[in-house]
Amino acid sequence: MLLFFDIDGTLIGERDHIMPESAREAIAAARRNGHICAVNTGRTKKLVGPDVEKLAEFDAFLMGCGTMITCGEKMLFHKSFSSGEAQEIIDALQRLGIDAVLEGSVNNYRDSLDRMFTQTFRDFALHFTDKSYGSLEEAAGNYDKLYAYVDDMAPMKAFQEQFADRLDFVDRQKGFFEIMPKGCSKASAMERLAEALGIPMSRTAALGDSTNDIPMLQRARYGIAMGGSPESVKAAADYVTTDLEKDGVWNALKWLGVF
Repeated sequence: MLLFFDIDGTLIGERDHIMPESAREAIAAARRNGHICAVNTGRTKKLVGPDVEKLAEFDAFLMGCGTMITCGEKMLFHKSFSSGEAQEIIDALQRLGIDAVLEGSVNNYRDSLDRMFTQTFRDFALHFTDKSYGSLEEAAGNYDKLYAYVDDMAPMKAFQEQFADRLDFVDRQKGFFEIMPKGCSKASAMERLAEALGIPMSRTAALGDSTNDIPMLQRARYGIAMGGSPESVKAAADYVTTDLEKDGVWNALKWLGVF
């Protein structure tokens, strides 16, 4: 089978960023039995990095909610914004007062704390002071997706209307939105990798825990939600496993029968 795994909340804890040993062992066992294991994450390559890549051995990485796919050393797909379109997005964010991090494969970009529009996003940014960021002035032509926040839905609705034909939106709840080029999602990435490997979608399974995982859980033959997932994610799954810390990945793959 072709197995897809979200990172945060699925492979590693949301707070401690630790992968349980049972998850590592389960993935290794699946690969020994000939199954192909792929990371399928909203993180762009910059945020995946070598530390995540070393958590366990994976055959492929699907990153940025479907904007980049690598298999082994080969780049299979990369969708980014043109310089002109990227600048148009930035201009609209600034005009409408929408805070955002622009996420790329090489770097991420955001405004300085004193220029952010909301205290909520400023507080959010303070959680990532260990990360380096480029400025918005450097971002055009260098980012693949964005993570945005509004405390008033009116600006986001206006932004969605302006880019309805060019962007796809995932509501991450509580005012946060994940935004990708049109047609890019974790589900589209699954289809592209499966086609490249010659594996039918009937032989796929996906594990996730968040709202941006819903498309891949619905597209996979078997969608598995982690135990701590929101109800909307559980409703999209064929099976709900235990929490990550309670051997969730191991129990999910055992249920699948891959070992």
